[in-house]
Amino acid sequence: MNKMILLVEDNPDDEALTLRAIRKHMPYGIVVARDGAEALEHLFGTGRNAGAEQAPTPLLVLLDLKLPKVNGLEVLRRMREEAKTRSIPVIVFTSSTEEQDILDSYRLGANSYIRKPVDYGQFCENMKQVMNYWLSVNQLPPHRTCTAA
Repeated sequence: MNKMILLVEDNPDDEALTLRAIRKHMPYGIVVARDGAEALEHLFGTGRNAGAEQAPTPLLVLLDLKLPKVNGLEVLRRMREEAKTRSIPVIVFTSSTEEQDILDSYRLGANSYIRKPVDYGQFCENMKQVMNYWLSVNQLPPHRTCTAA
């Protein structure tokens, strides 16, 4: 799996919807982290990922905010502190409507903030647009690689 997306989502229903919507429109592998600690372990090769072959750097991170163990804002903060993960596009994809979450997400370096729609059709359409823009239209930084170093 050379090209992949990291989905950080603790809700099994939202995970299933997101996976279905992404797979319908994009041929990339998807790694799911079900809490913030698991996301950080995957991104930095720590915890249960320590000593394993380095996983490819994700092309994109879809990040929920309300996560167990380590919340999404802390995951975002740590990603932006490290050179290895600083330029990975992070799309906050959450049900939170709290203004402070929006402000904090952008302040910490989110590239986009999208509220999860309740309607399944709108959910799929939003995901199609997000994937099309970030993985087809948008130009990623030239120093990024999609394979293990």
